[in-house]
Amino acid sequence: VDPAVVRDKVVLIGVAAESVKDHFYTPHSRGLQADQQFPGVAIHAHIVSQLLRIGLNDARPMVTLPRLQATLWILIWSAAGGVLGLWVRSPWQFSLIVAGGAGCLALFAYFAFSSGWWIPLAPAASAWVASAMIVTAYESYRESSQRAALMRLFSRNVSKEVAETIWQRQDEFLDGGRPRTEALTVTALFTDLMGFTAVSEKVGPEALMEWLNEYMGPMAEQVSKHGGVIRQYAGDSIVALFGIPVPRRTETEIAQDAVNAVACALSMEETQRSLNRRWAAQGRPRTGMRVGIFTGPAVAGILGSAERSEYVVVGDTMNTAARLESFDKTLYPPDLAQHPCRIFIGETTWRYCGARFLTERVGNVQLRGKEHSVGVYHVLGWAPNGAAPHCRAEGDHA
Repeated sequence: VDPAVVRDKVVLIGVAAESVKDHFYTPHSRGLQADQQFPGVAIHAHIVSQLLRIGLNDARPMVTLPRLQATLWILIWSAAGGVLGLWVRSPWQFSLIVAGGAGCLALFAYFAFSSGWWIPLAPAASAWVASAMIVTAYESYRESSQRAALMRLFSRNVSKEVAETIWQRQDEFLDGGRPRTEALTVTALFTDLMGFTAVSEKVGPEALMEWLNEYMGPMAEQVSKHGGVIRQYAGDSIVALFGIPVPRRTETEIAQDAVNAVACALSMEETQRSLNRRWAAQGRPRTGMRVGIFTGPAVAGILGSAERSEYVVVGDTMNTAARLESFDKTLYPPDLAQHPCRIFIGETTWRYCGARFLTERVGNVQLRGKEHSVGVYHVLGWAPNGAAPHCRAEGDHA
């Protein structure tokens, strides 16, 4: 070789034979076929060429970010992915935004590369996608746990619509994952079976429990159907509340709760009438029921320990409704065949919904344990066409 051929040049000597296995893929390879590999000596030659062009000022070297700036760049995309996971709940929106963000990052890195800047693409894109997915998974788990805890409190006693409303309005209803203590205006409904003690003495334990379940099931269904929440079962009694757990903010909403409670009581009466007919045909004991309904303020919240807690509603409204149910059991005794349910409502409830029902005034009565008398009305049924209140004045009772 003539020495002039290599004078002032860099000479690389290598092997291109396939048997030597000195072939590699590069970013310019357009596939994994064998003809897309480059000999190792050629790759070294490209590196030398780049270094020479940079050294001779024929080309500007690729600019890279300092380590601190590169780390911050990756952290920014990681934080952005986390924010995305917190804000976006729709699966298709999440997928669209994640794909769009990764595409924008790729375009930015491409144009930066064209301008001589090397911007970390894979680490930033991985941080963006991974943080978004991790935060979304965590939020989904947290929400699932909160929803499960919330539904354990209410799902067995409220309709699906009410349970869904609770969850949709969780921000105003929950405080740290627990129902917050709130002052509410509720309509309380208390029921009790007439002559339950006598019935329990005539039938065995298993027959008594079956008889009670036949009664409780349809009654609970009526409470749920009318938007109420069963607070508890106490033997043969049912305590239902209208106006919880989502607070009522307007008089219209409070009035609707009162209407729903009285309508529920009338539906219970119809259900009891059907049960009595069936029980009579089977030779089983029939029974009547008393209902007390009162509308007023109450306080709702979680009561109990960390191991065992319960959502409770307390207040004088609850006591008054209970006293209305048990007031003078000889007054308007239930007719087991036609009117098996005696429904007493308080003055406040009547003011909200009296125009919707046919009622008669019992009077201002002194309930047990109460300092002041309470106006009491006997509900007879629905008013024709929802006209003005139909009330027949009766003497006052004490």
